[in-house]
Amino acid sequence: KRIPCPLDPKHTVFEHNLEKHLKKCNSREKPKPVFYVCNINSGFDGLPGTQEDQVPISSLSKEELETLIRTLKKATSGLNCKLKEQILSHEALQDALNDPKNGDTALKHLHQQSSLLGNMDHLGLLGPNRCFVEFGAGRGKLSHWIDIALQEASNVHFLLVERATTRFKVDGKHRNASSVFERLHIDIQHLALSKVPILKKGDIAVVGIG
Repeated sequence: KRIPCPLDPKHTVFEHNLEKHLKKCNSREKPKPVFYVCNINSGFDGLPGTQEDQVPISSLSKEELETLIRTLKKATSGLNCKLKEQILSHEALQDALNDPKNGDTALKHLHQQSSLLGNMDHLGLLGPNRCFVEFGAGRGKLSHWIDIALQEASNVHFLLVERATTRFKVDGKHRNASSVFERLHIDIQHLALSKVPILKKGDIAVVGIG
């Protein structure tokens, strides 16, 4: 008889093998990495009130909602919230963009990534001696294109942050032998970047991407 796995009901296991399965199940709780700090990026740690105190906006009364709006307007009154649209491109993606096999969705993503690289280059963010941290990395395509753009650069590191296990990763397609790629399987909510071994020395510039 097969039963749902207690650790992850998305898969099943033979009942008589349950104890053995629980010891090797991929969904079992694993030792926390050194860069895991519970809720470090949640916005609640060390502040009055806890996550349990939070309520959905839909539950607020009209008066409470108006007070919240006034508070937010006051807090953002000095910010420049006007965003300038700047669509650029980067030569690293030209061959891929010209590939006739691309479908509409693939082409859309390539244009987005090309513009991201173009804007990063414009801001002077592409270069040697950097660690690129890709948040919500998924397959790691953005890091892949940055790696191609920096073929001649030295001391380039990539940290690909992704909570879930991802299929069809492009990690094996990197051409720059001097680049270092590392995947961090962790929720951003608990990621303490300062504790990641490659960043502990503080001697390399960090660029966040995503």
